[in-house]
Amino acid sequence: MLKTRIITAVLLLAVLLPVLFFNYYPAVAVVVLAFFGAAVWESFRLFKSPRPLLSAVVWAAAFGYTFLLHGLSGPVTFWLLLGFAIWLLRFTPTLYTGLPPLEGMGNTMLSLVYPITLVSCFVAILALYLKSPLFLISAMALVWIADIGAYFSGKAFGKRKLAPSISPGKSWEGAIGGAIAVVLLSALTVLLAPSVGWLQDTFVVYLQAKRGWGLTVVILVVICAFSVIGDLFESMLKRRAGIKDSSKLLPGHGGVLDRIDALVPVLPLAALIAGWA
Repeated sequence: MLKTRIITAVLLLAVLLPVLFFNYYPAVAVVVLAFFGAAVWESFRLFKSPRPLLSAVVWAAAFGYTFLLHGLSGPVTFWLLLGFAIWLLRFTPTLYTGLPPLEGMGNTMLSLVYPITLVSCFVAILALYLKSPLFLISAMALVWIADIGAYFSGKAFGKRKLAPSISPGKSWEGAIGGAIAVVLLSALTVLLAPSVGWLQDTFVVYLQAKRGWGLTVVILVVICAFSVIGDLFESMLKRRAGIKDSSKLLPGHGGVLDRIDALVPVLPLAALIAGWA
């Protein structure tokens, strides 16, 4: 399994990094559209929707026409705000109230709302990319650092379960440790930026320059919190559907949603903070 994970990760990096850093927007658009279509397909499968492939094709075609046909076009700010509002007002409370049964109108409505947040996430990816490829990766890296920090903190100190009925492996200590790791590494990035030129084009350096240290720390903690919420929400969907992975598209890693679940609520917020609105 580890060997398969490594091979898949290397292949993905071999494709994605050149696409991003060659700065050829049509290639980026094609990759974004492919991953968006896969994520939407997986989401409809999690909701047990009929004809998930057909639905994914329709959503992907609409996404491509609206946002990719003439560069990043369409009501970008509206979608960023809508996606984050859904996470704040609808999905976060669901971690406590639970999901509706798979059979019924509640599930049908939710199956249409969740892909809207995927639209918002992938619009944010394009918006952040247009600032620079490094800016996009640096924003995504905050979520990865939080996840890695939470894993090691949870292993070392985890005692109090964060959401035992959803994801028994997660702990409060892990979540707090992940946030601390993000804040510390972000502070280090800001301090090193004057002497390391390429760091000046990162999300956290931009954030600190615009908002100051106090608000930057608050925003970073909020970002870490929503990365956990995104992860837990997808875990709820998978647990309810009775499956371990959102799909088998990425051998050793599961599906696209398994890789981006924590990014889905975070990137629209990051794009808004970065001054798109």
